[in-house]
Amino acid sequence: MLSRLLMTALVSGALAGVFVFASHMAKTTPLILLAEVYENAELAESHAHEPPKAAHNHAVESDAWAPDDGLERSAYTLLADLLTSIGFAFTLVGAIALRGRSIDWRSGMVWGLCGFASFYVGPSLGLAPEVPGMAAADLVARQFWWLVTAVATAGGLALIFFAGPYGLKAAGLALMAAPHVVGAPSHTIEDGGIPAELAAQFAVTTLIVTGLFWLLLGSLTGYFYRRFGET
Repeated sequence: MLSRLLMTALVSGALAGVFVFASHMAKTTPLILLAEVYENAELAESHAHEPPKAAHNHAVESDAWAPDDGLERSAYTLLADLLTSIGFAFTLVGAIALRGRSIDWRSGMVWGLCGFASFYVGPSLGLAPEVPGMAAADLVARQFWWLVTAVATAGGLALIFFAGPYGLKAAGLALMAAPHVVGAPSHTIEDGGIPAELAAQFAVTTLIVTGLFWLLLGSLTGYFYRRFGET
């Protein structure tokens, strides 16, 4: 049983990770690189009006390590996409195993859609995808709210689909709504150097790429979970 779970998560996660890497390189990475051009230009302009000491401090901060553009950056993007995809695959396989029902690639797509709703749609209702240079709230606060929202959405969906009594299904809806009632971390909205069209294009592209990723990951997980169970 353990080998079935491991093989399913590793194979389906790796294949879906390669797909999302290719999608990122073709669609989202060019938008991020363009946003970084605007971000760097805005930073350079703001630092030009600072006292020499403050400008020096910002220059030191900007010298922090980052992968070089080109092959090195692409390699780290591939590694991150593979590890993230495999991690999501383990989460999906674990949920399927706990459910204990037979599954194929079609029903796997439904699980994938639930993962998409839990880890992207729910959190994105409060924290939209951001390109570099956009104003944002505190990072730790955003990460905490994202995690709470993802868990609440997944738990709410589990109650809606698997719980028998209608009271528990209603509790699932309330659980999903709770993080949004509390509200995501806020920040002051200011005019920035990132064009609104670029931010909107990035949000739409991320939505489509992530949705396709979860559909693929769900179908692959269902297919390999069934196939490895027959061997």
